[in-house]
Amino acid sequence: MARRRQIFEGRAKVLFEGPEPGTVVQYFKDDAQDLGAQKKGVITGKGVLNNRISEYLMTRLGEIGVPTHFMRRLNMREQLVREVEIIPLKIKVRNVAAGGFAKRFGLAEGTPLPRSVVEYFFMSDELGDPLVSEEHITAFGWATPQDMDDLMAMSLRVNDFMSGLFLGIGIRLVDFKLEFGRLWEEDSMRIVLADEISPDNCRLWDMKTDERLDMDRFRNDLGKVADAYQEVARRLGILPESGPRDMPGPSAIQ
Repeated sequence: MARRRQIFEGRAKVLFEGPEPGTVVQYFKDDAQDLGAQKKGVITGKGVLNNRISEYLMTRLGEIGVPTHFMRRLNMREQLVREVEIIPLKIKVRNVAAGGFAKRFGLAEGTPLPRSVVEYFFMSDELGDPLVSEEHITAFGWATPQDMDDLMAMSLRVNDFMSGLFLGIGIRLVDFKLEFGRLWEEDSMRIVLADEISPDNCRLWDMKTDERLDMDRFRNDLGKVADAYQEVARRLGILPESGPRDMPGPSAIQ
């Protein structure tokens, strides 16, 4: 890692210059912290599990026609992705009331929503990722009205697919966060799914017990965070009984 140029370091990942033009190496860390960075820790093996889970989900989404930045997994902690211009929005898709959303509307956690709710947050650590409207987004030029149509359509398609996928393995997809980027190819541009999809940015509850299988275990001091991530990987069929070691994964859509 020291021989490569570092581009960016976030809460859970480090980005390095890729081996070919237009590519980036995404390295998954074991670090964990809450949104306000008030609580920090290390969850041994989290990066390995998230690399594997995100690879699997990005690959499956590519198979149904959702464009993503994912190219292939390189090793236990790294994957090769296409370089994109990140749209400065975090898109949250909610199916069940939980966390800050439940508090905001005075709902009991676990209350099913009448329909999926999509919310937009401006990506800014300094401002605490404030909730914004489509009016803010288009007024400040973060995305055009056509971009917003594409973001909404792709977000709901991801939700439909992943809800069914997790339902099939006994997990309720409560809510999740997505990031998108602009992929430039010669003179054309298209919006693709970027970042990662893992228990770091999804709320995943066991269908029978409502046991949390995601980062809320760390945020709420529930313990056994790595065990929960391993359980998600095990149910997805991408973790052997011996634990999070390296192994052949699903074929990536190039």
